[in-house]
Amino acid sequence: MGQAFVGTGQSQPPILSAGIVRERDLKQLSALPTATGQIARRAYARARKAKIELAPLLKEAGLTGQQIEDRDFRITVRAQIKFLNVVANALHDPLLGFHIAQSAELRELGLLYYVAASSETLGEALQRAARYSSTVNEGLSLKYRVGADISIELGYVGVARHLDRQQIECFMTVLLRTCRQLSGVRLVPSRLRLVHRSDNERPEFAAYFGGNVEFSAGVDELTFAQKTRDLVVVSADRYLNRLLVASCEEALSRRPAIQGSFRSAVENAIVPLLPHGKARVPEIASRLGLSRRTCARRLSSEGVTFSQVLDTLRGDLARQYLADQDLSISRIAWLLGYQEVSALTHAFKRWTGQTPREARSQRQSAPRNCARAKA
Repeated sequence: MGQAFVGTGQSQPPILSAGIVRERDLKQLSALPTATGQIARRAYARARKAKIELAPLLKEAGLTGQQIEDRDFRITVRAQIKFLNVVANALHDPLLGFHIAQSAELRELGLLYYVAASSETLGEALQRAARYSSTVNEGLSLKYRVGADISIELGYVGVARHLDRQQIECFMTVLLRTCRQLSGVRLVPSRLRLVHRSDNERPEFAAYFGGNVEFSAGVDELTFAQKTRDLVVVSADRYLNRLLVASCEEALSRRPAIQGSFRSAVENAIVPLLPHGKARVPEIASRLGLSRRTCARRLSSEGVTFSQVLDTLRGDLARQYLADQDLSISRIAWLLGYQEVSALTHAFKRWTGQTPREARSQRQSAPRNCARAKA
């Protein structure tokens, strides 16, 4: 049996759409997970440098330019995820999160970086990172596991996992960069596992992580050889570390309890069950440790039904899957839990006014049209 060291902030994962906030949502707003927003700010800078019109992108993510410019303003994790996605699309950069992480200043992580950098060993540094990660991003919960190897597993708190790609790839890259910098060794992980699908070949990304990268995995996890935990941190300072641990504990004590909505907990439970046709209320309620009635009541308190959550989730995933040219329409229908392509086509026309093939064709032509306009 291995040991697991769990970061704080684990709770029921939520969601709150950008736009007008209803009175019921105001009670939840203070409990929504937030982040320092440094990833979003770097994406903003890249888009501005590329002369991309930023106002529509900010509006789509539910953000304002003032919030981005204010480096002390914490933005919601959901807004950050959405903004990274729309900027990646605008820049036609499917590796935006990875590219941001490669040039990021690690010291911008603040206390989280320095408490890790002053630790005695890399294992201790990772354990500290797992405990205090919520000071930087409350929507991610880290578990440091020690067994035959060591691993950092990332879970989502208050955010639906299926919405994210750029943020998680950025975070994993920053994590590996930090391990390399603290140890002074160009570490190669044993394996990187990511829950989301890869929409194309990514040799640059795979090479950075040593080639063993698994997409469509059951968990988001970065794994190293067991001996890695004993590597000495080159900047270790036990006296400074003691002071920083006290500061981190104080910072944790001031963070609000993250609860958010129940909806994203349901969404995160639904996604892996869709292809197997098991995304039904009894199964989801059982996985969440609830009765069917309690599950329905908690969704109702947020103004949605299970059918509405399932339908919206399928729409989100359908748009993502259509971007993957290697996925046939019939395969997408299966991934979404439809027995027939016609059922997907009917649902997609209801969501967008287009068939899946029309939407895919339009998406393929967009970069070409953009290139002609620039020429």
